[in-house]
Amino acid sequence: MTTSTILITGGAGFIGSHVVRLFVTKYPQYKIVNLDALTYAGNLENLKDIEAAPNYQFEKGDITDEAAMQQLFARYAFDGVIHLAAESHVDRSISDPLQFVKTNVLGTANLLNVARKAWANAFSGKRFYHVSTDEVYGSLGEEGFFTEETAYDPRSPYSASKAASDHFVMAYYHTYHFPVVMSNCSNNYGSHHFPEKLIPLMINNILHKKTLPVYGKGENVRDWLWVEDHAKAIDLIYHTGKEGEKYNVGGFNEWKNIDLVHLLCSIMDKKLGRNEGESASLISYVTDRPGHDLRYAIDATKLTRELGWKPSLQFEEGLEKTVDWYLNNKDWVEHVTSGDYKKYYQAQYEQKS
Repeated sequence: MTTSTILITGGAGFIGSHVVRLFVTKYPQYKIVNLDALTYAGNLENLKDIEAAPNYQFEKGDITDEAAMQQLFARYAFDGVIHLAAESHVDRSISDPLQFVKTNVLGTANLLNVARKAWANAFSGKRFYHVSTDEVYGSLGEEGFFTEETAYDPRSPYSASKAASDHFVMAYYHTYHFPVVMSNCSNNYGSHHFPEKLIPLMINNILHKKTLPVYGKGENVRDWLWVEDHAKAIDLIYHTGKEGEKYNVGGFNEWKNIDLVHLLCSIMDKKLGRNEGESASLISYVTDRPGHDLRYAIDATKLTRELGWKPSLQFEEGLEKTVDWYLNNKDWVEHVTSGDYKKYYQAQYEQKS
């Protein structure tokens, strides 16, 4: 039985918690170390169901802290890294771009450098997997898809910082023959999503009969992927992806924002026993954000052809599952929106140290 010690950064976040859960439960022979700085979007309540697993360990830390990362690599002797830690909200990047440069660019470069030195250029059996976004490619018109060969054209401080981190990863591969693999994914949806993002924000606002803010005319198009399908893709790419390659991960599932919001309203009206159209009356069009990309659409053919991955859920089914989760976990939403989830960390970890 092959054993491995893997560092997953950003493992208390939305996508990261799903990846941690999958690896902890699927690979009991692995040691999974979850590193998270526990900023506003990192929430250990996301992982309450596996926190006592014998092959799981949480470490609080910041990827920009070189000394802390060196100590972590020395303590655990990692065989692999799955790097998800990132600032990811476009609106926040517009108001505070330098924080995105610090975390996404400097943090990634620091992690690469610490790993390279820790592995002492003896890279056999090692792997550094960098998880990125489709936003690095810029914006599409009404036709066409992003492929792995699409030129980068970031339009926001967030996507620019992720593009820079991608370039550092590939530079380490070409310069040092560092064992990297990378993926760029479309928009994710599912459980445990911090409610500043579109779908959980709308679900929460519909539930409380608050205004549903839609940018511009809602014409922006996004490709949506169920987060658990993304986690399965990450598992597959980490274990079988070709070194030095990148893979696009998408749902083949495009929706205009306004159509998505109307679908959510319809689902919620049925589940909450409201009259059809009651929730849709809450929609309010707001001034579009600067540099708002019109359309993203991922061509995931390479991942399907070479590694055999494909999405498991149709969007309507996945959205129903997502709505059900939020309606059945109102306490989680309340804790996150009030900041009470931080008390969980203090109770579980700070008072025990």
